[in-house]
Amino acid sequence: MRILLLTQVLPYPLDSGAKVRAYYILRYLAARHQLTLVSFGRKSDSSAAVGHLSSLCHDIHIVPMDRTRSADLRSLCKSALTVQPFTIVRDERVGMRAKLAEIVVNHQFDAIHADQLAMAQYAIGAESAMRNRWPESRPLMVLDAHNAYYLIPQRMAEVSHNPLLRLMLSREARLIAKYEVDTYQLFNHVLTVTSEDLSNIKQLHQFDVDSPRFSTIPICIDAEIPCKERKPDTRGLLFLGGLHWPPNADAVRWFISEIWPMVHVEAPDSRIYIIGARPPRDIRALGDFDGIERPEQAGAAPVVVTGYVKDPASFIDDSAALIVALRSGGGMRVKIIEALQWRLPIITTAIGCEGISMTPWKDAMIADDPRQFAQSVIDVLKNPVLSRRLSENGRALVEQHYDWRKTYMALDQIYA
Repeated sequence: MRILLLTQVLPYPLDSGAKVRAYYILRYLAARHQLTLVSFGRKSDSSAAVGHLSSLCHDIHIVPMDRTRSADLRSLCKSALTVQPFTIVRDERVGMRAKLAEIVVNHQFDAIHADQLAMAQYAIGAESAMRNRWPESRPLMVLDAHNAYYLIPQRMAEVSHNPLLRLMLSREARLIAKYEVDTYQLFNHVLTVTSEDLSNIKQLHQFDVDSPRFSTIPICIDAEIPCKERKPDTRGLLFLGGLHWPPNADAVRWFISEIWPMVHVEAPDSRIYIIGARPPRDIRALGDFDGIERPEQAGAAPVVVTGYVKDPASFIDDSAALIVALRSGGGMRVKIIEALQWRLPIITTAIGCEGISMTPWKDAMIADDPRQFAQSVIDVLKNPVLSRRLSENGRALVEQHYDWRKTYMALDQIYA
């Protein structure tokens, strides 16, 4: 099939969950079909990344995307005036619509695959333009929604202590929910990455629960990549994730204020590595080591905030567990899947491990109460037998259920 794939971020290198999802979907489809990739690009995207993706695709087009605070403010005002979700308005770009119109005038596609809700508007526009040019065209319309997006602002509102922010987030959740209802009806098939998200979409929007138009395919990674043994008796705890994303920033604040003091009393030689792009000022103030690339560069500091690290391997090697203290957000955390592959024990909340088939005390430690979460951390730090069991079971779980070569065969039922 000739497939037009639309992505909100250039899906390489694999430094975020959204990129990991889009990249392995791309690899699977490109090996079986003729794939044209059209993606937003940022200034940080390298020519090497574009070159790698070009080697996989029949054709590739990059449309510049720059986000600024002033542009976000204009989008917020437009959302207030038009009752469109801020999340969607923020990513409206005339350049993307023009590029797609130019492409479909010259090329007819059998399917249009939009990655993430923000790209749905462009898939719909491309389909309309293609049918104007090729009246007989009936392209298969596929949306990989990733998650029930309305849940992200809704959950953020539930844990926010700022009344104005809580009001704004609740409004955004309502607007996105309506947008999802209207949008999903225009696609032949809608994918989510977790069964929880699929259930929430169907229940909230009153879609047919048995409709074959909806299905779940989890985020997967390359389970064939070998994993080296980590250093024994490590005392580090690792938080990994972009800190410009509010649920991640909230997770760090909650862990540091409610959980870390209890952990540090029982394990005074432990330390926490907080790794992620664009940390807010209050998080950076916890222990600013911006630009360091290795743990030893931070000396003996108990809290280390690094900002973005291109290759976190040395921090992973010096860590006894991955901390996923999420209280909001949605979808599936690819960092958990990657950590399982690295044989790194996981300590997470129930929200943090949504969509991943994990058994407490076998595959991961799962706790929502601060005291129970802290005790789970202490148990992993002090009990090598428990740590080893989590490591071995986690790696086996990835190999069995989250290898893209196996799991993404489910796409063949959509792209028959």
